[in-house]
Amino acid sequence: MKFEPKTLDYDLSPYTGLTRESWLEAGKYMLEGIFRHIKSFEDPVVVPRQETRITYPHLQDSEEAQHTQRLAEVFEGLTRSFFIAAPMIQNLPELEVCGYSMANYYRNQVLRCCTKGDPLYIGTYEDQQDITGHADPFRPFQQTVETCALVICLWISRQQIWDTYSKEEKDVIADFLESYAHENTVPQNWRLFNMLDMAFLHMEGYPIQKDVMLDHAQAILNYYAGDGWYRDGHSFDYYSCWAFHMYTPIWNLWYGYENAPYLAKQFEEHSNKLMETYGDFFDRDGWTNMWGRSNIYRNAATSAFDGNMLLRDSKGDPGLARRISSGSLMQFLGREDFLADGIPTLGFYRQFSPLVQGYSCAESPFWLGKAFLCLHLPAGHPFWTARENNGTWDGLGKGQVKVTALNGPALCFSNHEANGETVLRTGKVVKNAGDIHGMWNYSKLCFNTKYPWESSAGGDLKSRICPVEAQQYVLLDSTTGGVSRANVTFWHGEEKGVLYRRQFFDYRLDTECHWIQALNLADFTVPYGIVRVDKLRLHRCPVELTLGSYGFPDNGTDVIEKTFSGGKAVILKGRDSRGTEKQMAMTVYYDGWKDLRLLRSTGTNPDSEKSFVLYAVTGRKKQYGYEPYILISQVLTKESHTDFTEEELFPIEELVYSDPEWRGGYGPVTLRLKDGTERHVEFEGIEGRLML
Repeated sequence: MKFEPKTLDYDLSPYTGLTRESWLEAGKYMLEGIFRHIKSFEDPVVVPRQETRITYPHLQDSEEAQHTQRLAEVFEGLTRSFFIAAPMIQNLPELEVCGYSMANYYRNQVLRCCTKGDPLYIGTYEDQQDITGHADPFRPFQQTVETCALVICLWISRQQIWDTYSKEEKDVIADFLESYAHENTVPQNWRLFNMLDMAFLHMEGYPIQKDVMLDHAQAILNYYAGDGWYRDGHSFDYYSCWAFHMYTPIWNLWYGYENAPYLAKQFEEHSNKLMETYGDFFDRDGWTNMWGRSNIYRNAATSAFDGNMLLRDSKGDPGLARRISSGSLMQFLGREDFLADGIPTLGFYRQFSPLVQGYSCAESPFWLGKAFLCLHLPAGHPFWTARENNGTWDGLGKGQVKVTALNGPALCFSNHEANGETVLRTGKVVKNAGDIHGMWNYSKLCFNTKYPWESSAGGDLKSRICPVEAQQYVLLDSTTGGVSRANVTFWHGEEKGVLYRRQFFDYRLDTECHWIQALNLADFTVPYGIVRVDKLRLHRCPVELTLGSYGFPDNGTDVIEKTFSGGKAVILKGRDSRGTEKQMAMTVYYDGWKDLRLLRSTGTNPDSEKSFVLYAVTGRKKQYGYEPYILISQVLTKESHTDFTEEELFPIEELVYSDPEWRGGYGPVTLRLKDGTERHVEFEGIEGRLML
């Protein structure tokens, strides 16, 4: 059953109606889903598994490995559900859920997990090494992640839980934390977990290794790429928002402002820099885009707003922050399929295995509880008292598109007034050629807030039909039948309204073959979507290519086809699983494309069991010899069945090539559009400014 708030105030919150009381209701709704599965006060937060093939505990592993994984699962269930429970306990100290006192339950469980000899004892870092018998002295363990969640929640519920422990009990917990605080971690966002463990211990009067603290902190600072974003490993994703920009403000409060003012000032400035544009990352409804890894954490992406509100010199807009946080909350809690037997599914909406990583367990989605940490802000805080506003969306004129291009993290996001959607285009992507899952998360040409990414929709190699990927090019070697996907994306940036990138197929670092197959990408916005003017950069032929649209939920779909002398459009009209009207159109121009087709798929769409993908196909590209190089297409979307106009479906009045006979081999391409505007696409010169 979906969440339906009882307390609404549309004067204070004209967009969502949600208030602080509504959020407390939502927190109780989430806890009730969890605690219906807790049969005894002594039982840990371990919930039913909806999936056993990908997530841990991994049934194919050794008995010893599974034992370690079960300990991690117990701790993950405790600490991540505590993200929701801690602010609820702080606000409602007498709160009972399913007959359990929340304060008493978490007080008991935390102490038991840290107490040697207790059946729920998780074990220190050193204990984990002994259990696994692992030869690597630098191996990290999942428990390090969860200790950070634990100290945050103990801080939030200090009066109700931490302060009620005796000195001896606090020492037991501190000894447990000290082990993970100072031992090995992963050299990316994990460093923050160690930093907060140490900061909490320091705040409570326990000794820490300050040189270790500063080493982690300087490394975190040097992951900063600009424009408010941190690089996490090779990638940019929501870890910059729900880890870096949630944890560094807390670290500032606990340790940085007093003990490392230079670092604290930098972390504060970076958070404020993110706030300048982060509101535009969400759409008109405040919805979060499905992008990057760990998207089972959903609206945890909004926790960066709460983090900014904790800073001494917060620059975030509290009315916009609450509007987006509440909008994204209802994006998920407002769906019937978000929960399975009271527990968030392992998916973005419904259960969706293509999204899930092997480092997750059934309790991992409770990371979304970070969104509830805003309840730590007092009732009189501007986050709760400011009137909701919709930022950029309030100021867009009819049909206007606002484009934000950030060169640091290689992110370009556009806010489309016509349909209320936000489209994200990314760069600086490096994935192994066989990492299809990673390519779904990061290498899509576009990510749309209302059309979450679709996994591999299909293909038939036996009949020589090239496989199809939504919002990705796929290349088929017509001689060998080998299939290649673009696994590396270089970023050039936006010039005169056109975004330039390059994608390589099966890019490898160990040989010069990484120069063989590539595409130069150029795209620009129109009111309802994105127009592509991409250029082939191929060597080994003959090959064929496909390009997919977004995945379209099929819950009864009308298919309409339109043609004109220079190309073809196919329009889909239907509804998503919530019953919302959906419409998508894809147009191809025959300059480089041969045809536009429709693929039906099952089990590949995050919203609906059945789906469609429109896809363009080329003819067979010959080996050497001059031929059309430019591939022109567009995808348009809207949340209604009102017809697209002919001008919207076929927007190009005239194409002007520098080589008119062969169409696109060299020189600029000018697109004169029917609305009177022009776009000039020129690939020469981007070579010197491609960035990873």
